[in-house]
Amino acid sequence: MHVLVLLVQILVLFAVVMLHVAYATYFERKIIGHMQVRMGPMRVGWHGLLQPIADGIKSFFKEDIIPEQADRPIFLAAPIICLVAMLTSLAVLPFAPGWVLADINIGLIFILAMSSLSSYGVILAGWASNSKYTFLGGLRSMAQVISYEIAMGLSLVGVMMLSGTLNLSRIVEAQGPSFTGMYLFPQIIAFFVFCVAMLAETNRVPFDLPEAETELVSGYATEYSGMRYAMFFMAEYIGMMVMSAIGTVCFLGGWNGPFTVPGVPFFWFVLKIYIFLFVFIWIRATLPRYRYDQLMELGWKLLIPLALANIALTGIARAIFG
Repeated sequence: MHVLVLLVQILVLFAVVMLHVAYATYFERKIIGHMQVRMGPMRVGWHGLLQPIADGIKSFFKEDIIPEQADRPIFLAAPIICLVAMLTSLAVLPFAPGWVLADINIGLIFILAMSSLSSYGVILAGWASNSKYTFLGGLRSMAQVISYEIAMGLSLVGVMMLSGTLNLSRIVEAQGPSFTGMYLFPQIIAFFVFCVAMLAETNRVPFDLPEAETELVSGYATEYSGMRYAMFFMAEYIGMMVMSAIGTVCFLGGWNGPFTVPGVPFFWFVLKIYIFLFVFIWIRATLPRYRYDQLMELGWKLLIPLALANIALTGIARAIFG
């Protein structure tokens, strides 16, 4: 019976997340459209509300083309690795008290590990396609993963020091007794580092060098088509959701809020995730892409020293104030 309940919970979470992914693309196109003084999707359904469903059907029925000289097994596996890694990360996210599939003690490390694994899918896709565009996209992705995984991991050390745990539910609970109910203010430096690293980890503007459609056609995904192409971007939007959830759990107090909404225990958690997603989209509509040297310089010369300084300051504050 327990296994059956768990399977139902997994299916419900999967269905809700995939519906979210479909409409996150609509949300993005609409927001960027209005920021650029245009309408965005309007033709399929009222105000284009059925556009994500039409896009999904179109991708499903498009021809799946595999380059003749591609490394076929790795080429086929790469988008699956990206998507499965991101979906697996959802298992440890606490949407509300008790609303978590796997409440493990190393939840934060688990999500960072799955994020790294998803990046390997991008690297393998770039290498296996046997194309210069995709290979350059894969190399850029490798550089970003190495640079910004370090900065992101270090930015979360301060949160671990304050909460004394890696369990995501316990991290949220540890923020409850604080004055603001969140670690945003005592960890403001770490929050800045995390937000920048979060953009790089999800390959979003201004750090979308692995894709870089103005330079590399579609980067690592150039040789993909149909549903395999769509799977990369499903993984990207799930990754945005996962990174937003980590930011919500570690810095914004998770499900904590100024008041409780009756019957909707996860209201504040979902609201904070959508605030993060709006910022993702806002930045895409605003900033140009970084150059490769600027990307490396920002990661190694600014973010990592800032994260290390935050760890030292947090340790000093803990020693003084307890």
